[in-house]
Amino acid sequence: MRIAVFTDTYFPQVNGVSKYLEEMKKYMNDKGIEYQLFVSQKPCNMEMNKTISFYGLPFLLYPELRISLPSYARIKRILDKFNPDIIYLATPLSIGKAGLKYARKNGISVVSTYHTHFPQYLRYYHLDYLQGAVWKYLRWFHSFSQINFCPSKETIEQLHDHDIENLTLCNNGIDCNVFSPDARSERIKKYYAPQGEVVLLYVGRIAPEKDLDVLMKAAGLLNDAKVKYKLLIVGDGPARMSLQEQGISNVIFTGYKSGHELYEIYASSDIFVFPSRTETFGNVILEAMASGMPVVAAYAGGVKENLVDMVNGIAFEAGDERGMADGILKLLDDTSLREKLAENARSYALARNWDKIFTVFFDNCREIVSYNLHSSETLSNKIS
Repeated sequence: MRIAVFTDTYFPQVNGVSKYLEEMKKYMNDKGIEYQLFVSQKPCNMEMNKTISFYGLPFLLYPELRISLPSYARIKRILDKFNPDIIYLATPLSIGKAGLKYARKNGISVVSTYHTHFPQYLRYYHLDYLQGAVWKYLRWFHSFSQINFCPSKETIEQLHDHDIENLTLCNNGIDCNVFSPDARSERIKKYYAPQGEVVLLYVGRIAPEKDLDVLMKAAGLLNDAKVKYKLLIVGDGPARMSLQEQGISNVIFTGYKSGHELYEIYASSDIFVFPSRTETFGNVILEAMASGMPVVAAYAGGVKENLVDMVNGIAFEAGDERGMADGILKLLDDTSLREKLAENARSYALARNWDKIFTVFFDNCREIVSYNLHSSETLSNKIS
């Protein structure tokens, strides 16, 4: 099978979509699946390693996504030679739309994934009035996909409520070899918590739609309770400066971390904290669980797919800083509970590997290709 992949975000951008595509690429290389990537990137236009890159500028609502002006003639020249069996649209912006254009003009099957919940983001940027138009565009874009993969049941329900069809569940996975308690580092622990403080960890984009105001208020409540802790906020984004200006001394902003250093930070922390209600899945939840940490998170959106209250973490109502602080305090007061939830979290993550995820994805793609080929041959025979 030959698949052409179109995405408006890709490495070195750090987000759930780019991580997903990197894992997909590993799977395709391992299984001998022929592929061609069309991506939007910051550096420059280039062609290398089966990847065609177009220069893009940051998208307002999500700077890790980039708006490009891809050359359709260039895409057509490459794909006419590649002759894809199916086209996968990872994102719905300019690169994704170019892929859709080629598929429609050439009668090629399309599948897509709903990775990012743009309509929910709008209210955080005072753009609520655009929700109707955004949903209209998304209905149009996804109407051409024979399968719209969704990373969580919650996402399926949301899209169904907005009349988007052909929805299929396909979760994200986790590499439990790199995200592992074995990556724990006493050096990292002492660096961030020199007095042996409990380390709370948030990893993700620092932006309004992540509800980090709730986390900062919860941190204030913990300080009022005289809790000895350090809160690491790993990542970057437009809200970082305003949060730093609050001047909470035991909150540390580390910036983006990646690779072995990120794995060490996960494994060397004690409790993962996550206030976001806008996730379609929440990859960082699985990363934390795989690293052997209990999670205290808002029970909303795609987080529901993995968080089981009082089994692998503690859930609180989205927007409730007191509920978040109470969940953290419960784990601080009860060490045995914290250890039990951490153990359960690791066990849960071990069953969510990428190989299983992409086997389901590509089995679905092969069924579509096979069905369309059979239908085409049947029609040809009838005409004959």
